[in-house]
Amino acid sequence: MKWTTEKRYQNYDNWDAATLLQLQAQAANSPYQMHYHIRPQSGLLNDPNGFSYYNGEFHVFYQNFPFGPVHGLKSWFHMTSPDLVHWENKGLALIPDTVYDSHGAYSGSALPLPSGDLFLMYTGNHRDADWIRTPYQLGALMDSKGNVTKLDHPLIMPPDYVSEHFRDPQVIRYNDTYYALLGAQDQETKTGHIVVYKSRDLKQWQDLGYLDFTEQEMGYMIECPNLVFVNDQPVLIFCPQGLDKNIASYDNIYPNMYLIGEDIRLNGPKMTPAQPQPLNLDDGFDVYASQAFNAPDGKAYLISWVGLPDTTYPTDSEGWANCLSQVKELELRDGHLYQHPVVAMGSLRQQGTLLRPERRVNDRQQLLDQSGNQYELRLTLRKNQHGSLHLAASADLSQGLRLDFNTGADASLTLDRGQAGLAVATDYGTTRTITLPAHRDCQLDIFIDGSLCEVFVNDGHNVMTARFFADPSHQTVAFVAEQAIDFTGTYWPLKK
Repeated sequence: MKWTTEKRYQNYDNWDAATLLQLQAQAANSPYQMHYHIRPQSGLLNDPNGFSYYNGEFHVFYQNFPFGPVHGLKSWFHMTSPDLVHWENKGLALIPDTVYDSHGAYSGSALPLPSGDLFLMYTGNHRDADWIRTPYQLGALMDSKGNVTKLDHPLIMPPDYVSEHFRDPQVIRYNDTYYALLGAQDQETKTGHIVVYKSRDLKQWQDLGYLDFTEQEMGYMIECPNLVFVNDQPVLIFCPQGLDKNIASYDNIYPNMYLIGEDIRLNGPKMTPAQPQPLNLDDGFDVYASQAFNAPDGKAYLISWVGLPDTTYPTDSEGWANCLSQVKELELRDGHLYQHPVVAMGSLRQQGTLLRPERRVNDRQQLLDQSGNQYELRLTLRKNQHGSLHLAASADLSQGLRLDFNTGADASLTLDRGQAGLAVATDYGTTRTITLPAHRDCQLDIFIDGSLCEVFVNDGHNVMTARFFADPSHQTVAFVAEQAIDFTGTYWPLKK
């Protein structure tokens, strides 16, 4: 299909049911499909929205264009879960059907209200006949039965000091006041900022200006700002586009980063940073637009879009694209942000197998001949070793995902998807590398789900996420090294 602008933005009613059913079947039957992560029923999935706890359940919505793997007329698709692992489809929740969101119901957030409703705040994308965009910040209420009622008028109009790039509101309640954080581009300097608003009633909003959180220039645009409190400390999560790599190192087209604060004063608004520069939230290839929130018990949870703007993926040819990460619980430890799989991920495990290092032929230690395409692999690699771990590999190991590790003096871990099937975004490289503590054991908790790999390193000190598109029959797991690798490990096939 040739995706003209007219085709991307035509009304949902102009699409026929047969087309949608065909797209849903293609996605469901894809050999690269995920089976324990949130993925689109059809078409494109991008930013997670409205991540929250409401009416006894966890909720997340995702940006969705149901009719193809492209950025078209966006809506919000609704999911609920009792445990952050088992998710149920609830269907489209926010549809672009007003003058204010005529060209898409764009990203936003959610907040439970004392009234018993869930308040949704999102960016309405509107374009006029000359294709000039106005980003309206809009509101809606969802009741306990999932019925959504949009508010009649915009809550926030773009101030005159920002460009048309003004979006992604995160609404929070802090010190008995409602605040909204929005990504923005300065009209004059064309630099990225976060704008803060406050309100007593979620109807009238006062502009507090830019959040002062760094002296460094944060590129030409900030998307998806999120403020969350981890162990009672503020953590700012955001996506700075065009960030100078001398300020913070990254390899992806756009980074998703975080900055820990010593303290924050939103009425100012100012956050005093506890670290000199932002750090990558994920050290892999594909994480973007992450959204975090504090649950009623204070725990901080995070979910991410596994996909990147301006990037194509092999499943585009099948009419669907992208997925969400598994949910992670956040922890601050020794001034660093740790990310952990939530406890309920353990409920997916089937019978575990202890892996032993005795199967070695020449330089190869075979761990699994048929791993399956949905599994968890937990390994401890002993200190002062180096070698490669092959995942989703062909029998001769010439194809597959590879983790090159060194736990000695020059300790590092490199995730390599260069030989893992169909190519993805090779202009931005096929490897990602992190530094490890020298002369220390390395703990890996690896999750494979179809075409998605998530590697938690040293109890979540780092996470490396990658889409890869290997032949599904490639299921060998093995070490290759000059010496026998000393390790302990357990393998669990995971329920779909």
